[in-house]
Amino acid sequence: MNKKGIYRITLAALLVAAAAMGFGFGVSLAAKAEAAAPAAGTAIATPMIPAGFSDLAEKVRTGVVNIQTVRKVEGPRLPPDNPFGDFFGPFSPFGPFGGRNTPERRQQGVGSGFIISKDGYIVTNNHVVEGADQIRVKLSDGKEREGKVVGRDPRTDLALVKIDDPSDLQPLILGDSDSLRVGEWVVAVGSPFGLEQTVTAGIVSAKGRLIGSGPYDDFIQTDASINPGNSGGPLINLRGEVVGINTAIIASGQGIGFAIPVNMAKEIAPQLQARGHVTRGMLGVGIQDVTPDLARSFGMKEAKGALVSQITPGGPADKGGIQQGDVIVAFDGKNVADSRDLPRIVAATPVGKTVTVKVLRNGKELDRTVTVAELEEEAKETAKTEAQKNIGLTVQTMTPQLARQFGVKPDDGVVVTSVVPNSPAAEAGLRVGDLIREVDRQAVKNTGDFQQRLAQAKDTVLLLIQRSDGALFVAVKLK
Repeated sequence: MNKKGIYRITLAALLVAAAAMGFGFGVSLAAKAEAAAPAAGTAIATPMIPAGFSDLAEKVRTGVVNIQTVRKVEGPRLPPDNPFGDFFGPFSPFGPFGGRNTPERRQQGVGSGFIISKDGYIVTNNHVVEGADQIRVKLSDGKEREGKVVGRDPRTDLALVKIDDPSDLQPLILGDSDSLRVGEWVVAVGSPFGLEQTVTAGIVSAKGRLIGSGPYDDFIQTDASINPGNSGGPLINLRGEVVGINTAIIASGQGIGFAIPVNMAKEIAPQLQARGHVTRGMLGVGIQDVTPDLARSFGMKEAKGALVSQITPGGPADKGGIQQGDVIVAFDGKNVADSRDLPRIVAATPVGKTVTVKVLRNGKELDRTVTVAELEEEAKETAKTEAQKNIGLTVQTMTPQLARQFGVKPDDGVVVTSVVPNSPAAEAGLRVGDLIREVDRQAVKNTGDFQQRLAQAKDTVLLLIQRSDGALFVAVKLK
């Protein structure tokens, strides 16, 4: 028998074996090979699509819940006062949907969640339950339970809810989001627009996405269809494991959704259960990316690490001998590839732990020892009373993260976090995200300055604001 005959027999045997195995796809490899016999000069791509999601959907549906909230609202409806507002849009139960401006009304919201333990603990998004006066959790069998918030973490938009009478619950298995690969099939389950137990499928489009929600941005991007009401529901891999928590969409985009990696939730949920809040480590530095130009100026072979642009006096870094201009390349044995890595690594480090920080200084690698302090959760420093009364907006003191986004110093203004519709601020064209640097030609460094300058204003206040397209003066008439 010649070699061609041997090759034909071997190929036929392989195709028969592949057809018998099926490989879990809708079309056997033998059928694919037959179908893939194109005309000369033609190429046909064979889609690698799973045979079906029915078994997977049936397996996980009992662990997914619908969350209904009620909140009493007084006065006119305000835009969501949280860093995720631009992305959530209608996702938030307290978002921009209509309603009459009455002295008090009951505002209803809907979201999703998933069960993580037989004793009734449920993971969802913070923006689903934030400010809710009443929470009702509807299980897959239609039974309803009253829920209560055990803990919330606005920084990562995660919350933990507990239900009473936790009988016959089927917790979902938590997977490993770090091992998730781009292109991997995933399934989103939740209650889009209140339509419970909706299953949509897609792939992981990207990992490590930044959407401007804060220093702990690390989102999974997926094209599995996500809509308002999916918030807090699970993103599932083909093994039936939770790999993410569906969180945000871009209102103007299609096929673009974002999920919080489940590994982040695995770190945060135990803290929420034990203390109701999250304790994070703090290093006491302001940082920025190392660009290729900066790398060359620092004598570095490649652009990596987090460049220290600011040191908090008396903070852990200051006490440990870290200097402005140092490039942090490793923290507690973990590599710091860029400035995004460091906040997450430090935040996850136990408070009080003494660690080694590897820095590059003048082309030399040095080790410095620091003791991690506790990051005090920023009680949103908002000038709500005077500001809202007079011009109809709220502001927040500049954070290091926001300062980097604006390209200014941390004490160089305050950021607008909400604007009341039909208010003087709205009529003057102020927007959420505007940076206010001056009030009546006087610089403002924090919300205290802003309140003081505003209290001194007469009929009109002159604001110097900065946007991505430049700076401009805005005159706002006071009421």
